[in-house]
Amino acid sequence: MTSNQLNLSRRSLLTGGVWVAALGVPIPFLNNLPDGVTPIAFAQSGSSGSRLDKPGLTILSERPINFETPAYLLDDETTPGHKMFVRNNGHLPDLTSFSDESWMLDVDGEVENPLSLSIADLKSEFEHVTLALQMECGGNGRRYFSPGASGNQWSFGAVACPSWTGIRLADVLERAGLKSSAVYTAHYGADPHLTYDGTKTAISRGVPIEKALDPYTIIAWAIDGENMPELNGHPLRLVVPGWPGSCSQKWLTRIWVRDRVHDGAKMGGQSYRVPRYPVPPGIAVPDEDMEIIESMPVKSIITFPETGVRRPARSPLEVRGHAWAGDKGVTSLDVSIDFGATWQSARLSEPANKYAWQRWGAEISFPKAGYFEVWARATDETGMTQPPVPPGWNPRGYLNNMQHRIAVLAT
Repeated sequence: MTSNQLNLSRRSLLTGGVWVAALGVPIPFLNNLPDGVTPIAFAQSGSSGSRLDKPGLTILSERPINFETPAYLLDDETTPGHKMFVRNNGHLPDLTSFSDESWMLDVDGEVENPLSLSIADLKSEFEHVTLALQMECGGNGRRYFSPGASGNQWSFGAVACPSWTGIRLADVLERAGLKSSAVYTAHYGADPHLTYDGTKTAISRGVPIEKALDPYTIIAWAIDGENMPELNGHPLRLVVPGWPGSCSQKWLTRIWVRDRVHDGAKMGGQSYRVPRYPVPPGIAVPDEDMEIIESMPVKSIITFPETGVRRPARSPLEVRGHAWAGDKGVTSLDVSIDFGATWQSARLSEPANKYAWQRWGAEISFPKAGYFEVWARATDETGMTQPPVPPGWNPRGYLNNMQHRIAVLAT
């Protein structure tokens, strides 16, 4: 599909009869379509890439390995390990040279008592917690920015909310004894750099001490009571919920407590940063005008039914999905079948715990035969609501929280 086909205007759809030729059915609410929005039937170019050992997930890149989960596979209350998206910056570590018994985590830097802890130590010496915690790639939604941004072209599926088991990072830092000079953490893992150059680090990010001490920031070893997949960090990883997934170091080996903002790999320049001020699309932004992404914006997805479903007109259709808002809670979820002209409130559940996504559901029906779209928008506790199109263009394509939508053919 060409770029011209992807950028069909509402005017050309209305006057040129393109929709009749392509779909063979009318689009009842086409007059309501906002400028800059193309119906899914025209905008979807299909899935590219092959499938590997996480059934149903799409490979976005193989070096490093990055998998996306289609939205309809995220319908579980909490995400099973085999459905969790994969975001890597380096190669997978060679775990054959380690065992759970020999794996060590070092905690050093601005602490009174540096620690070297085995996984057995972590499991036996600290209180266990099991929490449903959402995790999302900062670039989720990147493929919809115009002009495009380099990087993995995620659509809506670089998000998950597994049930994690581990221990609080705060408890480990308390054991180490934070000095008054402690400002930021720095995280290190066993994944080699893409060049296999031992002097280089694939990724090393961190968070302010306040976020590290949040009781929902954990060091995890299990999903759903079982070892997490190797692709997702087995045998040990951080989970820093509500912030970009890059903060949640996989194959965790070291936490260095620092007296300044960490300056490791993927902390500076344009990585996981956005402009401090609005910028025109396509403009170059100086590094000094970029700021580190912290809490992610309000978002939602439709997980049932899958886009493209056929339904009898005027018969009820149950739609459902999840909503989340970084560090915040979601207060409402609305759905529309007329391209956002009118909205219907959906049922919205409370989160299982802080930082868990929230389940929503609604029953809708279509007034006549034709092509329809179901749109979903979430609103957070501060009143921020998802826009219909990508907000705030930025050079790396981060923080796209546009509304998710699916196509339905009413017959």
